[in-house]
Amino acid sequence: MESITTWIGVLNGWVWGPPMLVVILGTGLFLLIGLRLMPWFRLGYGLRMLWSGRRGHGEGDITPFNALMTSLSATVGTGNIAGVGTAIAIGGPGALFWMWCTALVGMATKYAEGVLAVKYREVDAKGNHVGGPMYYIKNGLGRRWLWLGAAFAVFGAMAGFGIGNMVQANSVADALHSKFALPKAWVGGVMALLVGLVLIGGIRWIAQVAGKLVPFMAIAYVLGGLVVLGLNAEALPGAIVQIVEYAFSPTAAVGGFAGATVMMGIQMGVARGIFSNEAGLGSAPIAHAAAKNDNPVQQGTIAMLGTFIDTLIICTITGLVIMVTGAWTSGETGASLSAAAFGAGLPGVGGYVVALGLALFAFTTILGWSVYGERCIEYLFGVRAILPFRLVWVAAIPVGALVKLEFVWLVADTLNAMMALPNLLALLLLSPVVFRLTREHFARA
Repeated sequence: MESITTWIGVLNGWVWGPPMLVVILGTGLFLLIGLRLMPWFRLGYGLRMLWSGRRGHGEGDITPFNALMTSLSATVGTGNIAGVGTAIAIGGPGALFWMWCTALVGMATKYAEGVLAVKYREVDAKGNHVGGPMYYIKNGLGRRWLWLGAAFAVFGAMAGFGIGNMVQANSVADALHSKFALPKAWVGGVMALLVGLVLIGGIRWIAQVAGKLVPFMAIAYVLGGLVVLGLNAEALPGAIVQIVEYAFSPTAAVGGFAGATVMMGIQMGVARGIFSNEAGLGSAPIAHAAAKNDNPVQQGTIAMLGTFIDTLIICTITGLVIMVTGAWTSGETGASLSAAAFGAGLPGVGGYVVALGLALFAFTTILGWSVYGERCIEYLFGVRAILPFRLVWVAAIPVGALVKLEFVWLVADTLNAMMALPNLLALLLLSPVVFRLTREHFARA
C-alpha cells in the first residue's frame, strides 16, 4: 500500500504540475477571449434562462433548472468545505485568490461544455438523452477521435468512484463520527441505502431530489457563513487584503501555519478550484445533455452559473469565514479547519453547520456523480451495463466510509486531471462551433 501511495503521489505531482495548470487556465482564458467575455456580461441573461428553465422548452428528460441542480449536486460537496480548508492550510490565503481566477475563466469553460453537450447529444436505446465529452468528441470531431472519447469515459468512470463516491462517503463518515460519535460503518450503510433508493428511478429521480435539496442546502450554508462574516465585519477588509497580498508573495509561517510559496498557493488554488467547480473536467455537460432545451446557447448560459455559484459564492463564503476568524493559523486542515472556523464564529452552533452541511453536500454529490459514472459506463458497454454499475456504485459507499482519507483524496485528485485532458483538447478543437453558435444566437436575440 505504501508503494502504491508513493507511485500515485509522484503521478499526482506530475499531472497537477505547472503544465497542467497552464492548460486548464489557458483553455478557459482562450474560450473567454473567443467569446469576448460573454460569460461575464451575460450573467443576468443566464439567470433569466435559469428562472424560465423551471419548465422545459424542447426535447429532453429533465428541466433545464433541474439539469443545473443535478450538476450542482455533484459539484457542491466536500470541495466547498474540505477542499477550501485544504487549499488555505497548504497554500496559504492566496490560494483563495487563485480559486477565484480559476472560476472566472472556468465560467467560459463550463459554458462551452454546456453548448456542446446539447449540440451533440444522442438518444440511447432506453429513450434517454445522453451526452457529454465522449459524445461531442464522437459526433463533433469524427470517428478518428473515438479513442479520445473512450479515454474520457474510462477516466470518468474511474474518477467517479473517487471524487464522486468514496471521498464524499469518507468525509461524511468522518464529520458525523467526530461531531455526533456515529459509527462510520453505520453512516456508510445508511448512505448506501438512501442512494440505492434514489438510483432506482435514474436521472429523473436524481434530478427531482437535487432540485429540492441543492437550493435549500446551499442557501442555508451561505446564510450561516454570512452571519459569521457579519459578526466579524471589522476583520473582513483585512482578510481580503491578505488574500490578494499572499497571492503574489510567499506566506510566512504564523501560529500553526507552516508557510507557503507563491507556486504552492497557485497550485492548491487551481487544483482545489477545479476539484470544487469541475470546470474543464467534462462532468457537468453529462447532466446538461439531458435538459429539455433545444437551444445549446441557452443551456450553456445556465451551465456557466454552476461555476459562479459553487466557487465565487459558496467557496468564497467558506474561505472568508476561515480568514476572519483567524482559524487559518490554527494548524488544522481540510474539513477540520472549516469546522474550527465556523465553531469560532458561531460558538456551539458553527460545528454543527459544517457537519450537517458536509453530510448533505456529499450525499447529493454521490447522487450527481452516479449519473456521470453511469453515462460513461453506458458509452463504453451499452445500456445493459447500467444495473451492474449501480450495484457496484452503492456497494462502494460503505467501503469509502472506512478507508484512509489521504489515499482516497490522492487518487481522486489524480483521476481528475486524467479525465480533464481529453475534454480540454475537445473544447479547443470544437471552439469554433461554440463561437459560431454564440454569435448567431445573440445576433438573433
